[in-house]
Amino acid sequence: MEGTSLVALGFLASLAAGLMTAIGALPVLFTKKTNRGVRDLALGFAAGVMLAASFFSLIIPSLDASELRYGGSVVPAAIACVAILLGIGMVALLNELLPHEHFEQGREGPEAASLRRIWLFIIAITIHNLPEGLAVGVAFGAGGSEGGLPLAIGIGLQNAPEGLAVAVSLLGVGYSRWRSWTIAALTGLVEPLGGLLGAGVVSMSQALLPWGLAFAAGAMLYVISHEIIPETHRNGHQKKATFGLSIGLVFMLFLDVSLG
Repeated sequence: MEGTSLVALGFLASLAAGLMTAIGALPVLFTKKTNRGVRDLALGFAAGVMLAASFFSLIIPSLDASELRYGGSVVPAAIACVAILLGIGMVALLNELLPHEHFEQGREGPEAASLRRIWLFIIAITIHNLPEGLAVGVAFGAGGSEGGLPLAIGIGLQNAPEGLAVAVSLLGVGYSRWRSWTIAALTGLVEPLGGLLGAGVVSMSQALLPWGLAFAAGAMLYVISHEIIPETHRNGHQKKATFGLSIGLVFMLFLDVSLG
C-alpha cells in the first residue's frame, strides 16, 4: 500500500507540474505580439531550475542513498556516474530516433515527410518534458512528499515560463493564439506519464533508488545542454537568458533547502 501511495503521489505531483505549462501559456491568448527576448528569458529560468534540481534534488540524494546502502566508498560515486551517463544516453537516443523539429534549427532525426509540422514540434517538446516528469516521480517514489515536494514545486514553477516560451514560439511562426496555447498546454501532459514511470520503478525496489535519481538528473542535464541553452543564445539574447538561468538556479536552490 505504501508503494501504491507513493506512485499515486508521484503521478499527481507530476500532473500538477505539467498543468502549470497551460497556465504559463495563457498570456498568448491576449496578445498578438511575440517577444523573443521574453521567450529566451523564460527558457533561461527553466534551465536554471532544472540545473539546480539535477544536483540538489537528484544527484546529491542519489549519493546519500548509495552511501546508506553501500557505505562511503567508490560505489556511490560509480553508481551516480554510470546512471547519469545512462540518463544522458537515453534522451540522446530519443533525440536521434524520433523525428522532430526545433523552432530555429529545423528538422532533426529520421525523415518524416508524412508528419505535419505541428506533430514534429510536439515530439520535440515531449523529449524535453519527459525527464522532468521522470524526476518528480522518482523523487516522490524515493521519499514521499519530503523528498518530492520541493522538486515538484520547482518544476511546476519553471513549467509556467516554459509554457509561455513554447506558445510565443508557435505564435511567432504563424499559429493562432488558441492553437498556440492548446499545443503548449498539451505538451505538459507528458510529465505525469514520466512521473508514473519514475515513481513506479523506484517503489518496486529501493536498490534502484540511487540509479533512478541520478538517471533522471542525467536526462535533464542533456536537455539543458543540448536543447535549452543553445535555443536561448541563438537570437542575441544571451544576457537575458543568462540572467534567467541565474535566477532560476538560486530560486530552486532556496526552494530545495527551505522545503527539503
